[in-house]
Parts: sequence; C-alpha cells; structure tokens
Amino acid sequence: RVFGRTAAAVSEALRGAAAHLPVDINPRPPRRNSFEVSLVKEDGSTVELWSGIRKGPPRKLKFPPPEAVVEALKSSLA
Repeated sequence: RVFGRTAAAVSEALRGAAAHLPVDINPRPPRRNSFEVSLVKEDGSTVELWSGIRKGPPRKLKFPPPEAVVEALKSSLA
C-alpha cells in the first residue's frame, strides 16, 4: 500500500511540475521491495531521479518526498 500511495503522490507532483511529460507507473514489473523513479529521455537514455534500493532501515527512507523527485527532474531537464 505504501508503494501505491507514494507512487500516486510522486506522479501527481511530477505532473504538476512538468505537465508536458507523460508519467507512467510501472511500465515494467517492479523490483521487489524497491522504489525507483526514472526519466526516459527522447533519445532513449534513462536518468535515475530516485532509488531507494540502498536506503534504510528504517523502511520509510526508501520512499522519496515528492519535492525531492521534482527537484531532481528539474535539474535533469536543465
């Protein structure tokens, strides 16, 4: 449930920050017990905006604040 709530909050924040970019949640099956956010550029390259794989314990560190992902997106687009 935490994954779904966090994914919804992050996708809403990303849509608010960059409405022209499509946001897909889990286009591929996700890794078990991980939360990652990536930007796929037009040329097909991928930029990791957030990875909680090596974070925690506590478990709550694995999930990003939506503002942190938006800032990472802005810096990747600049």
